[in-house]
Amino acid sequence: MVKMAVDAPSELLVDVRELSVDFRSADTVTHAVKRASFNVAKGETVALVGESGSGKTVSALSIMRLLSYPAASHPSGQIEFQGTNLLEAPESFMREIRGDRISMIFQEPMTSLNPLHTIEQQVGEVLGLHRAMTGEAVYERVMELLNRVGIRDPEKRLGAYPHQLSGGQRQRVMIAMALANEPDLLIADEPTTALDVTIQAQILELLKELQRELHMAMLLITHDLGVVRKMADRVYMMRDGEIVEHGTKEEVMDVPSHPYTRHLLESEPKGDPPAENLAAPVVMETDDLKVWFPIKRGFLRRTVDHVKAVNGLSLKLREGQTLGVVGESGSGKTTLGLALLRLVSSEGPIAYVGQRIDEYNSRQMRPLRRELQVVFQDPYGSLSPRLSVGQIIEEGLLIQKPELTYDERRERVSGALEEVGLEPKHQDRYPHEFSGGQRQRIAIARAMVLEPKFVMLDEPTSALDMSVQAQIVDLLRELQEHHSLAYLFISHDLKVVRALSNHVIVMRMGEVVEEGPSQAIFANPRHAYTQALLAAAFDLETAPEGVVAQ
Repeated sequence: MVKMAVDAPSELLVDVRELSVDFRSADTVTHAVKRASFNVAKGETVALVGESGSGKTVSALSIMRLLSYPAASHPSGQIEFQGTNLLEAPESFMREIRGDRISMIFQEPMTSLNPLHTIEQQVGEVLGLHRAMTGEAVYERVMELLNRVGIRDPEKRLGAYPHQLSGGQRQRVMIAMALANEPDLLIADEPTTALDVTIQAQILELLKELQRELHMAMLLITHDLGVVRKMADRVYMMRDGEIVEHGTKEEVMDVPSHPYTRHLLESEPKGDPPAENLAAPVVMETDDLKVWFPIKRGFLRRTVDHVKAVNGLSLKLREGQTLGVVGESGSGKTTLGLALLRLVSSEGPIAYVGQRIDEYNSRQMRPLRRELQVVFQDPYGSLSPRLSVGQIIEEGLLIQKPELTYDERRERVSGALEEVGLEPKHQDRYPHEFSGGQRQRIAIARAMVLEPKFVMLDEPTSALDMSVQAQIVDLLRELQEHHSLAYLFISHDLKVVRALSNHVIVMRMGEVVEEGPSQAIFANPRHAYTQALLAAAFDLETAPEGVVAQ
């Protein structure tokens, strides 16, 4: 270990000493955290950094006492919070401080938000429990919070349910809930993973501003080293459950001593996208595509307006090519992909390998599903917790290739797991036993096992560590080259888009504002909105005046 002699800050708020966390399953014990020590002082931001499975989230959940007890245990350690050892505190005390003095922003908002409650109910519940607020006071506070975290037209979102919001909007609701009671300590577990680059900058600035106002401490759990550079005062690097290096941000980020730290700092997607080939066969094509969702009001539920999620979009995606689709949450990126896959209703011609499919019903589409695959953004919500990994990956084979024997399916599943960097023996385990990044790799294996021709990749690297991102980009590039796959790559991570996409379209509020070869878009963006996205992503100049995130 290196740089371990940093003096502890004054006015400690949380002091974690020699913390160990074990998980017991049948006769197996997993040592998730091994005698880790770290602390957070009032008003400072401490970053706990490491790849998936390093133990950083487990350490944070231990502070909140939110692990699955008694399967989880603490063989050693204590967690002092303002003089109280939280590991020995009664549950009644923990209920009082959770969501009030200590709040947490979870990584996966779709699994953290209640699907049966509206946004107003969920944010308001926190205020009611800890502040005894009711009625108009709750409404005004919820509106204030939604405005502060950058949700556009919040009055229209109060009655919405989580599934009606984009991934970024759901994460912003989680942030609003966590900040509602102005906590002493905010634990932020990958708080900007699902956010667009411009919104990410706004949220990080918001958190800084709230820290100054409330003298709030923050424990930042992240694998995004760019966020660490912007936010952290001190940094702890975790690997395999151990703290391998810590120090000030400048010490750790600028003069890293541990090989693991240097490895993370050097990890980013590399390589070039496939060369644009206008002679390649067209796999997917659409012209003047529209996806409008009706807005109904009144007793008779009459249509009074439409949400124009996709409005007059045209594209051609060729064999062996990658079309990158960028834009902020709510711009219509995912809706475009779902429309091309015939998973939402749309208006306008859609042709797959020269065959019109826009009027196909579900029965007619079924034989094509093997060739049209999708990797969703949220690996927690897209993987069934009741099925083993092998069952999840082989599900498509059972439907599309019923002639395969059990052993043949096992062999194909094993091959798919190896391609995405997991071991074949993992197919007998369940999704909850894997980290977020590992679950996304399982989702990619599920799509690739059917050997498709067209794959919609909806933020496939958003939940992955930086080094794993680079591996997945390389994997996708190799698979594309080997199978001549056509990718529709949807992402807000412009560095990954640049590495993988040879053509890019930029969407804003359902329309394409700029389109062209990837090199031209990144080297010389013409539209002010594109310039703002690139500025936020690559830390260039301030976004052009008048360009506001939507």
